[in-house]
Amino acid sequence: MLMRTDPFRELDRLAQQAFGAVGTWSRPSPVPMDAYRRDDEFVVELDLPGVAPDAIELSVERNVLTVKAERRPTARGEDCEMQIAERPLGVFSRQLFLGDGLDTDHISANYEAGVLVLTIPVAEKAKPRRIAISHHDHERRAIDA
Repeated sequence: MLMRTDPFRELDRLAQQAFGAVGTWSRPSPVPMDAYRRDDEFVVELDLPGVAPDAIELSVERNVLTVKAERRPTARGEDCEMQIAERPLGVFSRQLFLGDGLDTDHISANYEAGVLVLTIPVAEKAKPRRIAISHHDHERRAIDA
């Protein structure tokens, strides 16, 4: 149902941890996710802690689902002297290549406790179905060769 096409995602994540890279709109940081199928729907959970709901952007074009989010700095005031800054800021993005067996017209999204949950129904044409077997009681005839 979901096609994974980014073999360098783990390498990007390790480089980001090592060098503290911040995502930008032109080169966003990856978003960690889990994906699974439950009954007749496909569920994707993306970790976006500290991101305001209005800073999340979802779009679908030709079976490609794109999730973009921006974690902005919090207002701390001018009298603040930062001691430790480990939480990444900037732009995060993830593209999912959805198979034809998913109904991209009926995707639902819910954002709670820093986790964006996308529910994508399985398309009717991809659901298992029973096929009736017909039989006719015709007299068998021998074919002469």
